[in-house]
Parts: sequence; C-alpha cells; structure tokens
Amino acid sequence: MAEEQAEESGVKDALERAAAGERITEEECLALFSHNNLPALGQAAHDVRMRKAPPGIVTYVVDRNINYTNICVSGCAFCAFYRRPGSPEGYVLSLEEVLAKVAEAVDAGGTQILMQGGLHPDFGLDEMERMLAAIKEHFQVHLHSLSPPEVVHLARTSGAGIEETVRRLREAGLDSLPGGGAEILCSQVREELSPRKATVEEWEEVMRVAQRMGMSTTATMVFGHVESWAQRVEHLSRLRRLQDETAGFKAFIPWTYQSQNTRLGGRCVGGHDYLKTLAISRLFLDNFDNVQASWVTQGLGVAQVALFFGANDLGGTMMEENVVRAAGASFDASEMQVRCTIEGAGFRAVKRNTLYEYLEAA
Repeated sequence: MAEEQAEESGVKDALERAAAGERITEEECLALFSHNNLPALGQAAHDVRMRKAPPGIVTYVVDRNINYTNICVSGCAFCAFYRRPGSPEGYVLSLEEVLAKVAEAVDAGGTQILMQGGLHPDFGLDEMERMLAAIKEHFQVHLHSLSPPEVVHLARTSGAGIEETVRRLREAGLDSLPGGGAEILCSQVREELSPRKATVEEWEEVMRVAQRMGMSTTATMVFGHVESWAQRVEHLSRLRRLQDETAGFKAFIPWTYQSQNTRLGGRCVGGHDYLKTLAISRLFLDNFDNVQASWVTQGLGVAQVALFFGANDLGGTMMEENVVRAAGASFDASEMQVRCTIEGAGFRAVKRNTLYEYLEAA
C-alpha cells in the first residue's frame, strides 16, 4: 500500500510539473502510461496545450493525399495498402493522373499536397524529380510529401546518398517533409515489423538533413501493434532529443494501428489508449508547439475529445486517403465537418497552411 501511494504521489508530481512547463523524465513518462486516471492526464495535457498554442483556436489545413504507387518492396507486416512488384493489383499513377488530382485539390481550395507511395524498385530519383517539378510548373501548392523511408529508398536506388537526394528533391519542388514511416522508432520493433524499411538512424538522419537545409518537417507515431509502453517512451524520447538538437519539427501526429487486412492482424486499440497516449505525448514533448488529433483513425467524435487532451490541430481535410482505409478505417470529413467539429468543442476554427500560418483572420 505504501509503495502504491508513493507511486501515485510521484505521478501526481510529474503531472503538476509537466502542466507547469517543467520537463519530465523518461521514467516519469513510463509511469504515466500505468496511470489510469484519464481525466487527470487530459487536464494536465490541456493545460500545456493552452499555454503552448493560442487557447481559443484550433487549426486545420485543406489538403489532399496522393498515393502515386502502391507497389512496395518493404512488405511491412502492419500495412494493408502495399502490393508486391508484379501484383495485378499494383499501380503507378501517370504524371497526367497526378496533375489531375492536384488540380482537383487546388480547385477545392487545397493548399497542401501530401504525396506518398510505396518503395517502388523502378520508380527512382529521376522520376520523382520530374513529378515534383511538373506539379510546381503547373500549380502554386505546397508539396508536403514523401517520407524518410521513401527518401532513403530513393537514395539507395540512385546511389546519391541521403544529403544529395534531399537536396535534389528540394530543388525539384519538395517544400517540406512529413514524418511518415516512423511507426515506432525502436530497432527491436522495426526488426519485427519492417526489417527492409529505413532504420531508426536513417529516419533521424533524413530529418536532420532536411531541417539543416531549412525544410519544415513533422513527426509521427503509429502505436497499438507490438510495441510496449517502454518502446513508446523510447520513440517519444528520440523525437524530443532531435527537436532539442534541430528545432525543425512543426508538429507531432500520433495515430493508432489499423489491423484489418494486414499480415500482422491483431486488434485495434480504442479511444482510451489513444487519448492517454496523446495526452502523455503532449506532456513529454515539451519542445513541440503543435499536436494533431487523428480523426482519420479515430473518427471526428474522438478527435473532438482529443482537443481537450493536448491537441490544438485537426490536421488535414484529406480529400483522398488510401493507406489507412486499406487497413479498415473508413472515416471521411469535409472541410465543413472539420470546422463544425472544432466549433462544436467551443474553439474557433482557423484554416492554416503547412507552416501553421493562418490563412484567415483568427
């Protein structure tokens, strides 16, 4: 009993210090995952959010996902989207198809294109440069595209190296780099789930290089598959250390593993684990200003609650989403629905761009 009381006292102290803006340790972060008082976690995270981001505002971006290919040599156990080379269900979008999709997004008021795909063995750096350059030639739109594993793959197949690859992509039109492909930044987890994908160190190096070149980036975490709480903490700790080093991450976006149609299988975690992890992330990542709620995996209802558990942004309207949908999630949202979700929670909805600059009066 005395030991339990001491542990509870330590958690309470950590919550109070985090809410006040003090940095908590990895050990304290791990203890928070064992803490079952969800409202207390949410209140502390909300206190931090209200201090780190404008208190009366929740932002969102109008964007479109474009998955230019589903052919992938990685074969990640958690992915239901990819098809192996030679599969009759595999595809590569033509440049004309990509440009048509961008045009639809721009016509609908989109300012951001999130273009990502599989690790295609024959879609190389030259092809990617041509695609990026063509989009920029025809449209004034922000290309928040690719991911560290895609950059690593392009570097490997071209022999150009990571720094040269990032430089060439940037010169071709890539504006910023999303944090996809992070999953859990723990070598043991990656060896089990995605041994042929970019390593932890490679993911971090791509981000360092991009940030050093002045590119904005975001960080992600996909949780609820095979990882332990300690491995979630390792992931968060790596992100916090890298942000201390570079200050290059604009936002953190956690979302839950979707199990349907995947080789890994298992069951999806629910709203309780999602909200707990979101709140703990906000408390631990004291050097991140923006935290996104994931309506794509949790739905607009849970996402609305997430606005009181540390999130200050509702992400993108995502005119098209295929990767999470392939694994069983089927949530959709129009811009009006996103705005109503925000305003229904008592906040002012403000449209932003990729750099978190307001595009309308706040």
